[in-house]
Amino acid sequence: MGQSVIEGYVDNIVFRNEDNGYSVFVINEDSDETTCVGNFQYLSTGEYLSMEGEFIEHQMYGKQFKVSSYEMKVPEGTEDIKKYLGSGAIKGIGPAMAERIVKKFGSDTFRVMEEEPERLINVKGISERKAVDISNQVQEKRDMRKAMIFLQQYGINLNLAVKIYKQYGAKMYGILKENPYKMADDIDGVGFKIADEIASKIGINTDSDFRIKSGIAYVLVQASQNGHTYLPIDVLRREVRELLAIPGLDMDAHISDLAVDKKIIVKKADDVDTVYSANAYYTELNTAVMLQKLDSKAVVDEIRLREKILALADGTGICLDELQEKAVIETVKNGVMVITGGPGTGKTTTINTIIDLFESEGMEILLAAPTGRAAKRMKEATGRDAKTIHRLLEVSVSADGDIGDGERFERNEQNPLEADAVIIDEMSMVDIYLMHSLLKAVAVGTRLILVGDVNQLPSVGPGNVLKDIINSECFHVVKLNKIFRQAGESDIIVNAHKIHRGEYIDLKKRSKDFLYLKRPDANHIISATLTLIKEKLPLYVDADMMEIQVLTPMRKGLLGVERLNKILQEYLNPPDSSKRQEEIGEKIFREGDKVMQIKNDYQLEWEVNNRYGIAVEKGMGVFNGDTGKIKSINKYLEIMEVEFEEGKTVKYTFKQTEELEHAYAVTIHKSQGSEYPAVIIPVLNGPQMLMTRNLIYTAVTRAKKCVCIVGDEEEFRRMVDNTMEQKRYSGLEWRIREINETEI
Repeated sequence: MGQSVIEGYVDNIVFRNEDNGYSVFVINEDSDETTCVGNFQYLSTGEYLSMEGEFIEHQMYGKQFKVSSYEMKVPEGTEDIKKYLGSGAIKGIGPAMAERIVKKFGSDTFRVMEEEPERLINVKGISERKAVDISNQVQEKRDMRKAMIFLQQYGINLNLAVKIYKQYGAKMYGILKENPYKMADDIDGVGFKIADEIASKIGINTDSDFRIKSGIAYVLVQASQNGHTYLPIDVLRREVRELLAIPGLDMDAHISDLAVDKKIIVKKADDVDTVYSANAYYTELNTAVMLQKLDSKAVVDEIRLREKILALADGTGICLDELQEKAVIETVKNGVMVITGGPGTGKTTTINTIIDLFESEGMEILLAAPTGRAAKRMKEATGRDAKTIHRLLEVSVSADGDIGDGERFERNEQNPLEADAVIIDEMSMVDIYLMHSLLKAVAVGTRLILVGDVNQLPSVGPGNVLKDIINSECFHVVKLNKIFRQAGESDIIVNAHKIHRGEYIDLKKRSKDFLYLKRPDANHIISATLTLIKEKLPLYVDADMMEIQVLTPMRKGLLGVERLNKILQEYLNPPDSSKRQEEIGEKIFREGDKVMQIKNDYQLEWEVNNRYGIAVEKGMGVFNGDTGKIKSINKYLEIMEVEFEEGKTVKYTFKQTEELEHAYAVTIHKSQGSEYPAVIIPVLNGPQMLMTRNLIYTAVTRAKKCVCIVGDEEEFRRMVDNTMEQKRYSGLEWRIREINETEI
């Protein structure tokens, strides 16, 4: 219909989503009423709006005005002031009272309300108390409008402007003109980049002390997001200079100031100065201290213990090898125990024996893993209940802190887990912050058993917890290395160990569970992948085609997840008149799509419904790596419903879908802790830093029944040969050794 401009007063707000500002409301325009829809970060009844947009015909709700941009206007003439006050914008004033006020004060009404509110008591029906209340409301709305106008001149959107005003109030003017970088510390959603952009518009010098210190803090935050808990000082200097675009910048004085203010910690390690954010350093240090406190030693009768282990094994038909038996015995003797090993080396059998032994002694055991999929696998393997670590620690519904805020968990040092032993599987995925939160909830005297494959990729979050604990050599570690007979019949397991050792794999060898399809380029690889998913593999591995997972090393490129997902969506869940879809940003979400949550969100509510649609279980929190399917899309309310594993259903606003991406193909990093009936791994040339041995090892070990390598055999071989691992700066190993030496 084309763009139009309409103006009027907000008469009635029909619907408003406070998360994304999406609003449905009615405006009164010269006695005509119009329903408007759009995103309004600040809106209240009585506001006078000038809006640009287009009239649309909604199939259910009829004619609406879809707003693309808008401007708030302050009422000026007596008629406008009367309409504004009579609209309900100011609580306690209706049309009749508005008429009396404007009749008394005319165009001077707002000035009287703000500067001489005591004069309002001369109007019938207004007491002294009510006059003060009216004045406060008018001033608050005026101040909010003034703040919005001020902030918008610096290109700050309304959503952010409201946050800034709520945080600082009238102080915001001084803060913005003196040190806008303070916002990066104080306000969620304002990072260095936004603060720096505002600072440049305000005219802050590029070599401002505030800018340099904020730049240092920002680089450390970015380092955390890349998996590091610290940076060597030379690396920090280089990255800050690049960020601020100030070659040769001497920032040592700023680093010293931040250290004095306890915002960063500078520690010597191997004769190199390392720089931590204070939060990261004390998280590492406290983790080391808590591990040391937990590692109590018990004196046991090993002969009697071996007899009991043998009796339990006979009862279950299990035969433990020497290392497995040693692992069970050391678990009884030590407060902290690490069991590591590759696929097929008997980790599950060892865990089950430990559980049987502890239960025979009447001990309470808790089982957990970092992801929902990993917890589900643990439950299937042990026959006992297993939870995600987040659920074990009882995520707090009121928490909204950053990744390092342990207060989000109900279980902590004041309210520890009630157990004699806690067993954590897939430990390679646990980052330093989650480990810290877990340890706070494990009371001294409780045994902690950490199980994982140290050769897997490290955690997505910062730190290298499992490897650091092992390398510290301060805790008992048993490395299982024998491949058991049944596992040895699987080429998936045999080849995974060969990959780990860097040995040659003959991809042309006939195999029932490790297949290779030679394809010369990306398009042929994609074509073969589609044939495998749609026709070959579902019957072969007895699984739905949506359960078959494509794992790729990279996000970008011809075989990156971004391109693969668009193509796979087109062929596996094509457009259909029976499926609603919505284009949000650069993604098209369609009913039936396979999607993945890409960040931990502790505030998202989920519920499990019975067949009648009645909720039988509710909870909070959806986590990085959780995979689900889009059940429904409601365009009018801008809500998308996703069903995750175990029937958990979550309603996302369209804005919240930035936490989702399609999951027909996922990066190998994102697949950690998961197991799929079959995986397809496209292999073609890519960046050397990504095409590594531990990456392909991790991908292969995700498959339960079948691995399909599709692509170039030489590139696969190069990946196996490539032992280059992206350097991860993590100091837990040093902290543990420091604590251990102090204890000695």
